Amino acid sequence: MTTTREAIIEAGLRGFGEKGYEATGIREIAAAAGSNVASISYHFGGKEGLRDACAEHVVTLMETVLAAVRPGDALPAGPEAAAEALARLVRSMVRFLLLEPDGQLVAGFILREMAQPSSALDTIYEGLFEGAHMQVCGIWGAATGLPPESDEVRLAVFAAIGQILYFHVARPVVARRMAWPGIGEAEAEAIIRTIVRNLLVRLDADRREA
Repeated sequence: MTTTREAIIEAGLRGFGEKGYEATGIREIAAAAGSNVASISYHFGGKEGLRDACAEHVVTLMETVLAAVRPGDALPAGPEAAAEALARLVRSMVRFLLLEPDGQLVAGFILREMAQPSSALDTIYEGLFEGAHMQVCGIWGAATGLPPESDEVRLAVFAAIGQILYFHVARPVVARRMAWPGIGEAEAEAIIRTIVRNLLVRLDADRREA
């Protein structure tokens, strides 16, 4: 059963992600959560505290998603295993962002924070982005033989993430151009195959250059 606190965070994620922090009123959030303004003050101290709690929730949720598929502290044993680990990450992230309601809320909140940075972005960067990006760079290095913290690898990982995010941001355009009724299981799998194919081509090119 959803608690009042959880309902307010969900409403905050949706409001801040769709309209932005300034344009989203605290009464609007309370109404969407089926609560009242006093509950927001009680649980979060106010609107700014709610935004910070939303950021912390994003970090916790994304850590749970990533933990299910990434290899932990140890790098995969060999290039093939590393490439498979990266493909699993792509699959997990695409499915989360395109098929899960939480994924759409998280992506909207993160993208809004990138466009209008606040202390919430610091929380997400320090709690999630930096460490996760470094870990994926390490897997990329294991897959290619390139130095994990080289500019080439760090940018390659950002480019791969960008492909995934594009299909979230542009999903109405993609569905329309592909003549899809929407993006469900079959469409998400087609997107995954395309991104993984691009990933493997890039890994192979990097491996030859290492």
